[in-house]
Amino acid sequence: MMIHYDPVTALLLFALLMWVLFLAFRPERGWYWRYRKRKDFDERVLLEDVLKQLYHFEASGMEVNLKSLSGALKMTDNELVEVVKRLTEKDLVISSGDTIRLTEAGKTYALKIIRVHRLWEKYLAENTGYHKTEWHDRAEKMEHLLSEEETEQLVQKLRNPLYDPHGDPIPSETGKMAEMKGIPLSDLSDGTTGTIVHIEDEPDAVYRQILDADIHIGSGIRVEKNARNRVVFRSEGQDFNLAPIVAANISVLPSKDPETEQTVRLNRLKKGEEAVITEISKEMRGEGRRRLLDLGFVKGAGIRVDLESPMGNTRAYLIKGTAIALRDEQASMILIKKVKK
Repeated sequence: MMIHYDPVTALLLFALLMWVLFLAFRPERGWYWRYRKRKDFDERVLLEDVLKQLYHFEASGMEVNLKSLSGALKMTDNELVEVVKRLTEKDLVISSGDTIRLTEAGKTYALKIIRVHRLWEKYLAENTGYHKTEWHDRAEKMEHLLSEEETEQLVQKLRNPLYDPHGDPIPSETGKMAEMKGIPLSDLSDGTTGTIVHIEDEPDAVYRQILDADIHIGSGIRVEKNARNRVVFRSEGQDFNLAPIVAANISVLPSKDPETEQTVRLNRLKKGEEAVITEISKEMRGEGRRRLLDLGFVKGAGIRVDLESPMGNTRAYLIKGTAIALRDEQASMILIKKVKK
């Protein structure tokens, strides 16, 4: 039986085939090249995540093996073995038995990723309205996307910062970092005073406990009692009670500043009391900080409670003859010294 082809249909089919091939393989934007780019990108993300985690482990003095690394990254052993194999081929890691460590080239690469991550967290803190609980995850994505040129543009925009908003030092272009300051709060003895200079944002469960307790970087503290199962300290007119594992994620720079113990948060001011503003907390950044300054919440300004809302979570404060309403969350970012009558 002979099959007869309609020349017009054959021509249309041929044209359709050419069009599909064009869509699939056209330079840069074709389906095939997009797939290859995505696959290469996903592989690069895995490699960079492993390098960064290795660096953090080594910086903590830990000896790293497949089990500890797979647990931290939530990867299967088979996945991790393949990634380590690729990193070894690229001369970025060395494996000896079950132990894995970075080469000098691997450390340099890891520091570049950490540099972008911490710069991006700084950008999110200073220039956006994202809550601090979102900074880490958003920076995790951007650390794989910025080119070296874009990274340097970000450095210039941020005016070459030395520390990220958690107090972690930001590596320079050459991998150098400012000194890591502070002593873990869990290691301080009773009566020690100082300033919180670093709050570790990992693991996430511990970090959220610190945030829920409303503990701020830059706050002055006094250790009241450091016991085996509890660390009790006073800061800005409030008492805090933490488990040692949580307190270990807070670093304090000891100092003997008498003003520290007299400073309280504005939301602790009671009606009938008067105070003078000492500063705005370092936790208040970007547009929120500028708005408070524009409203007159500047160092030395006298302030008192004017009105309280029935719900108790908003107050009007009289400052420079003007009543300004603030939520408790905002007022807690303004530090004051009460005036004795």
